[in-house]
Amino acid sequence: MELSDELKRRLRQQFADAQISVQVQGSSALLGVVSNEFEGRSQVQRQQLVYVLIGDLIQTGELHAVTIQAKTPSEIDDLA
Repeated sequence: MELSDELKRRLRQQFADAQISVQVQGSSALLGVVSNEFEGRSQVQRQQLVYVLIGDLIQTGELHAVTIQAKTPSEIDDLA
């Protein structure tokens, strides 16, 4: 399974209601997750929820650099 597919699978498993985007270049990834589960959580807490899903990929070196954009649906609406 490709890294991008694996990342999507893990994110979808945890954030079933989410809009998810994954961009992978080599061992770097940009992860975008828009979910109601982030309501009332700080950016650090949101990122921790995502990192727990991918920590093993970072430890094994399969994933080296990760950028996480974790937002709520209302934060996306505010940008429009």
